Amino acid sequence: MNKKINILILIIFVASILISSNILAQEQEKETIEDTTSIATETTEVEGVKGIGGFEGFARRIVGSGLVDLFIKGGFVMWPILLLVIWALATSIWKIIALRYAKISVHDFLNKLAPLIKEKKIDEATELCAKTRGPVASILHAGLLKADKGIEEVEKAIENAGILEMSYLEKGLIALATTINLAPMLGFLGTVVGMIKAFQAIESAGEVEPTIVAGGISVALITTAAGLAVAIPIQLINNFFISAIDGLIIDMQTGSEKFTEALLEAK
Repeated sequence: MNKKINILILIIFVASILISSNILAQEQEKETIEDTTSIATETTEVEGVKGIGGFEGFARRIVGSGLVDLFIKGGFVMWPILLLVIWALATSIWKIIALRYAKISVHDFLNKLAPLIKEKKIDEATELCAKTRGPVASILHAGLLKADKGIEEVEKAIENAGILEMSYLEKGLIALATTINLAPMLGFLGTVVGMIKAFQAIESAGEVEPTIVAGGISVALITTAAGLAVAIPIQLINNFFISAIDGLIIDMQTGSEKFTEALLEAK
């Protein structure tokens, strides 16, 4: 797995969320501009934004006022969606680093290890595995520790170590899967709550006015769009991680087979 590819995937992940959100923000800003009646009113609004302090003011300076306004209009459901974004983003960064660390050139590693095993230099081979990073070296190191107890014990040790390494490689995928499932569901929940409020506004008004209906539905759909904007790029990232993990599992299988063959030839 190339380092540049990892960085590119991360950029695509973040950009997808920001682009999707900014599209919504731009649409909201267009509506605000159309409803503005004077330059003086616009100036007052800008000064009001600058005067906002604390977390909201910081958020407006970082991501823009339009996106923050959408977040506020989305209601309470936007907060858990934001937490899911932070959780998934942190997990993705950690996962990229972990998989990058786990990936080695299996061919080069086996070319160094096999001659040592064939020459029955078990101590040197064990030291080589201990100094080499990644799951392939870890499972072979476990096998070498049982080399004096027969091939069956070696295979069992490799199998047990492989199970542990696979569980480590898959760590974090649950967080991404949870985000993929929960983000749209939370978005739909926010939409339902927004629709309920819209119908309550219609009931209070006593008549169906286009502005009431359109405004209520527009606000209600913000959460659905936010949930999908989070789930879609994370699904792509999750698929990429699964593919990378499959590649590492194949490397582990290849390494264990070559390792076993070298042990048999050494006897």
